[in-house]
Amino acid sequence: MVDSTILADAVATQDTITQLVAAVRRVAREVPGAAAQIQAVCSGHDYRTPGKPQIDWEDPQAKDALVSALVNDANALVAALEGAELDEQQQSAVALLALVAGQDVEPAEGSDGTDGRWRIARKVAADRVISTVDPDARHTRKSPESRRDGYRAHVAAEPATGIITDEALTRAAGTENSDPAVAERFLAAETTQATPGSQDITADDDRALEWYGDSAYGTGDLRDAITKAGHLAVLKPKPLQPAVQGGFTVDDFTVDRQAGTVGCPGGHVRPISTTGVATFGALCRTCPLRQQCTTSKTGRKIVLHDHDALLRQARRDWAADPALREAYRQHRPNVERVISQLASRGGRRLKLRYLGTAANNAWLKRRTAALNLRNLIGRGLTRRGGAWVLAT
Repeated sequence: MVDSTILADAVATQDTITQLVAAVRRVAREVPGAAAQIQAVCSGHDYRTPGKPQIDWEDPQAKDALVSALVNDANALVAALEGAELDEQQQSAVALLALVAGQDVEPAEGSDGTDGRWRIARKVAADRVISTVDPDARHTRKSPESRRDGYRAHVAAEPATGIITDEALTRAAGTENSDPAVAERFLAAETTQATPGSQDITADDDRALEWYGDSAYGTGDLRDAITKAGHLAVLKPKPLQPAVQGGFTVDDFTVDRQAGTVGCPGGHVRPISTTGVATFGALCRTCPLRQQCTTSKTGRKIVLHDHDALLRQARRDWAADPALREAYRQHRPNVERVISQLASRGGRRLKLRYLGTAANNAWLKRRTAALNLRNLIGRGLTRRGGAWVLAT
């Protein structure tokens, strides 16, 4: 069974202005000669003093002027250090400065970005650095209303005992750090351990595993990887969202891969393009089922996933097989207890103590090892004859 949870980072989230000042000061500390360069090319703030500049924070024009000055200083400093011979740590400091100077700002109204006028962007960068103290910490969301900051801890555990078989701590954002992406890495490690040097597990093999996960794990890529490894995916399908409330979903459209066509509930058939798209376009104008299908003026468009057939079959199996749903209800909730033990102590939510992914991942591995040891001791683990054994 696989799941993940967000663990709060050890630093305070910084706003854009605080990050810009802190990033310039970090370059001054870590890059030889940078302090002199800052004196020469930066005029927006006295970077020898920490904290925010003193302005009228209620005045939008004063705020935009400060943002413009700090961004221009950052860009000027990065340009001044271009070509300098720097070690890895020094390069990281300059790269971080360049990143924070661009992630949260956009050209001011009426500017094309070349006149040095900037403002705080009206959107949040997808992979935003939230602190120059811990550049690996990230924003994420448990729901549209609940934003969290920190890291994501992923675990794989055995359903009956709760023994944790794998773990990973990643940044909280990024496709490569998503639940299904990390689960694929757990799958690869499990398969390699079961059959060293080969991938020859079959579905009726004793080494074949059932993988339990909620709908966040129900992607086509993960299902395909589990199937190819000879395991069984007991993953709750992602719910389908109809284009019109109560209307048709993609499962109401028939896909014929051999013929390369998609048929709609209204009886129309369209070819699948090389990019996996079937466009009904003008056919929707006179279709009597249009109100149940689309609100688009250009008609309905069906975009097929690379593993569309696998996803469709998974949804059919889930709906038709009560034993599959019962197995999910029996085993998957057990991971919640594992997550609770991992992420809390004494009824309180844990907060990470270290900076960076590597250090916090090392902490996670130590914690899961301790939890496993406690679990095994509770199941009768003891020492006999100089060896560890499980009492029966």
